[in-house]
Amino acid sequence: MSDLFSASGDQHDGPLADRMRPRTLDDLIGQDHIVGPGRLLRRAIQADRLSSLIFYGPPGTGKTSLARVIANTTRAAFESLNAVLTGIKDIREAIDRSDERRRLYGRRTILFVDEVHRWNKAQQDALLPWVENGTVILIGATTENPFFEVNRALVSRSRIFQLKSLTPEDLRETARRTLADRERGYGRWRVVFEEGALEHLVEVAGGDARSLLNALELAIETSWLPENSAASAPWPPPEGAEIRISLAAAEESIQRRAVLYDRDGDYHFDTISAFIKSVRGSDPDAALYWLAKMVRAGEDPAFIFRRMIILAGEDVGMADPQAVGVVVACAQAFERIGFPEGNFPLAHACLYLATAPKSNTAMGFFDALGEVEKEDAEVPGHLRDANRDAEGFGHGDGYIYPHAYRDHWAAQQYLPRPLRGKTFYLPSRIGYEGRIREEVLRKRELQAAVILGDEAGGPGEGEVLSWSAAAKGREGWFKRLESGRSALLLADRDAILGQCAPARHHRILIPAANDGLLLWESLRRVPEGLAAALTDTEAARDALIRYTAALDEPEQPEIACYPPGRLPSPEEAAALFSTPVFDHILAREPWRRGFAPPPGAGPKAGAPEAALAAFAGNARRLLASGGNLVILQSPPRLGERISRIIREECGAPASLADALERAEQAFFAAPGGADSRRWTWDGGTLEEAFAGAGFTTALTVLDQGEERLLLERDLGAWFDRDHSPWGAFIEEALGAEDFGAIRDLLAVRAKEGPIRWKWKSLLLRCRS
Repeated sequence: MSDLFSASGDQHDGPLADRMRPRTLDDLIGQDHIVGPGRLLRRAIQADRLSSLIFYGPPGTGKTSLARVIANTTRAAFESLNAVLTGIKDIREAIDRSDERRRLYGRRTILFVDEVHRWNKAQQDALLPWVENGTVILIGATTENPFFEVNRALVSRSRIFQLKSLTPEDLRETARRTLADRERGYGRWRVVFEEGALEHLVEVAGGDARSLLNALELAIETSWLPENSAASAPWPPPEGAEIRISLAAAEESIQRRAVLYDRDGDYHFDTISAFIKSVRGSDPDAALYWLAKMVRAGEDPAFIFRRMIILAGEDVGMADPQAVGVVVACAQAFERIGFPEGNFPLAHACLYLATAPKSNTAMGFFDALGEVEKEDAEVPGHLRDANRDAEGFGHGDGYIYPHAYRDHWAAQQYLPRPLRGKTFYLPSRIGYEGRIREEVLRKRELQAAVILGDEAGGPGEGEVLSWSAAAKGREGWFKRLESGRSALLLADRDAILGQCAPARHHRILIPAANDGLLLWESLRRVPEGLAAALTDTEAARDALIRYTAALDEPEQPEIACYPPGRLPSPEEAAALFSTPVFDHILAREPWRRGFAPPPGAGPKAGAPEAALAAFAGNARRLLASGGNLVILQSPPRLGERISRIIREECGAPASLADALERAEQAFFAAPGGADSRRWTWDGGTLEEAFAGAGFTTALTVLDQGEERLLLERDLGAWFDRDHSPWGAFIEEALGAEDFGAIRDLLAVRAKEGPIRWKWKSLLLRCRS
C-alpha cells in the first residue's frame, strides 16, 4: 500500500501544504455543503459505510485531504494510486491485494485514485469490474467534470461530490491554524504581517488552499532576519523569534503584484462601476482594461459575470436580445474550464456587450411595477381562466384567440380598464428594436383603435371579432382567418389619408378621434407641424394622452374634449389648441353616435341635414385656403342586411328571406319615429350639406367586408324590440312567429363559425 497517507516521524519534514493536511473531519476547512454536520458524506465516513465516490473540484479545495481523512477514519484497507504515474500493471497489483484481503480476511479495500480523469478509457475499464463486484471501493479525485472526462460506467456506479473553491474566510482560517500550530505549522514563532500582505496572499490564492500554504511557507521561511542582520539566516530560527512579512515579500511569494483593490471597500465598487460604465458607453478598450484590473486583483469571476448578465438586460436589452444568452453561455463556459483559459469567455462577454447596440427600454418594467403598487386592478373578464368551466375552451367569454387569424394576432384589450392606453414599452430605434419598432407601434395603434373605438360606441359596437367559451368544438376553429378588423382599420386610415397629401409642416385636426387611428399616422406625417385631436369624452382624451406620453413633449399631439358629431368654431379652437386654423380636417365615423343638434338649434336640429350643415360651416371656417376635409362614414342605410345573411348564409326559405328583405327596405326608407332620419340618410345628404357650405366635393362609395362571428349579445341587441328600432319595426312587419324564426336561424348559424359581413362606406373629400 502506498505511503501517501502515512504519518511522518518529523512533523516539519515535507512541504507545509502536506504537513497541514487535515487528519479528522473536524480539521477540514470549508466544504460544509458535503461534510458539514448532518451531511450524507460525513455520516457515511463516521459510520464507515462508504460506497464508491468521485470528488470533483478545482485544485487546492481539499480532495486529497478528504481522502486522507477517510484513510484515517475507516477500518478498511486503503490503497492509493496517482493516475499520472500509474498504469494497467499498477491497477492489477492493487486489485490483487484487495482481492486477497477480501478472500482471506474479509476486509474491504478503499482505492483512492488521484487525477482519475488522466487514465485513458482502457485503464478506467480495467478498474470497472472490480468496482462492480465490490472488490474495491473507488474514491476518485478530479479537477475535470467527471460527466465528460470519466468513464460513464464508473460515474454511474459512484456518487459525485463537487468541492467548491474555498472562500476568503476559509483561507484566512487555514492561515490562522497554520500560524498557530506548533507541531506542523509556525506556532513556535511570532509571525507578523505588514498591512495588506496576508490579505494579498488570500486574495491571489483564489480559493486554493495549497497555493496559499505554499506562498505562506515561502514568505515566512525566507523572511527570517536575525537581529542586526541584513540577510536572511538558515531556517529554523530560535523559538519565539519574530518574523515580519512585508507586502513585497508576499507579492514575490505568490508571484503576482498586489493591485490597489479591496473587494469589500470603495475601490472594489469604484472599479466595477468604471467597468459597467465603460461597457454601457460602448468603449471596448476601457472595458477590457477595467476587466483586466479586476481579474488581476483576484475578483471573483462569478461576481463579474453576474454584473454583466444584469447589464445585458438593463443596458443592451431588446437592442440585442441575444446578449443575455451570450453572457450566460460565457459564464457556463468559464465554470467548465476555469482560469487561465477562462479569461477568453470573460473577455468574449465583455467585448460582446461593449460593442452591442444599447437600449434600456426594459426599465419600463419598473413603470409597470409602480402602477401595480398604485392600483391593483382586477383581471378583465375576457382574460380570466375559464378552464374550470366544463363548457369552456380555456378562455374567458369574449376572448379573442390570436391563432385563429392568419397573422396570429388580433386587436383586443389586455390591460385592466383603468389602465387602458397606458404604455410601458417604447422600442428604441437601435439594433433589433429598430427592426421591430414599426410593427410594435402598428399593433399598439390598431389595438387602441379597436379598444377605444368600440368603447366609444362606434359602428359595430359589441361586434369585435371574438371566440366565446361556447365556441369549443366548432368546425374550422383551427382555420387561419384574416384579422378583418385590423385590416379594415388600416384600409380606412389609408383611404382617408390617400385623399390628401399632408406636408411635414401641415396642421391636421381630427374630430371623433376617440380611437386614435388617424392620430398616430398624422403624427408621423407632420413631424414639423401639428396633429390635434378631438374626443367626445374625457376618458377617451385621458386614454390617448396615456398612449402618447412616451413621446417627447414637442412631438406630442394636442388633444381636447368636445361634444360628439360637432366641430368647434375658430374661436373655440383657438382656446382648445395652439392654432385656430388647420390645413386638413380628417374624420372617420364622426357621427357614430348619431346627430346631436347644434347649440341653440330648433326642435328639428337633430336631423342629419342640420347637424351636417353646422359641421360643414365650422369646417369651412377652420380650414386654411386650399385646405382639405376628408370624411369616411358608414350610414346605416348602406349597412349589412339581415335578409342577405339568412338567405345566403343560413339557407332560409325564400319566402321568409323575401319578406324580411321587403321589411328592411321599408325600414331604411322611412322607419317612422322621431329619429327616423338617422336610418335613411345617404351619400346625397352628406354631399349636399358640404357643397352648401361652399366646398368642392367628391364622393366615393367603398365596398367593405370582414369575417365576423355572430355573438349572443349581437342577437340580443338586434332582436330586443323594446330597445332596437330595427327589431320593433321588423317584428311588427312580419309578426312574432317569423321574427322568432329569423332569430333562431341566426343563432344556429352563429355556432358554425364566422360569416362574411358586408356594407358600404362613404368617402367624401371637400376642398375649400
